[in-house]
Amino acid sequence: MKFGGGDNGHNGLRSIRASLGTGDFYRVRVGVGRPPGRQEPADFLLSDFPASTREDVEVEISRAADAVEVTGLASGWTRTQNAFN
Repeated sequence: MKFGGGDNGHNGLRSIRASLGTGDFYRVRVGVGRPPGRQEPADFLLSDFPASTREDVEVEISRAADAVEVTGLASGWTRTQNAFN
């Protein structure tokens, strides 16, 4: 969980910032690791998750949804950040 910040070269965040006219919005960040070898980061990030990690991905997506739905909306974002970061 994070509030605000730059786009760090992320085109999706750049688009959201441009549409909103600010970087002041809440984000749920999920780490996906680093590209293997010399693979381009964009190619790595835009590729499908390997079958061996799909179960982990489903768990993390569920956890992120819980952070937003349950804790973030019911208990406030600061408490959510403390619980999930």
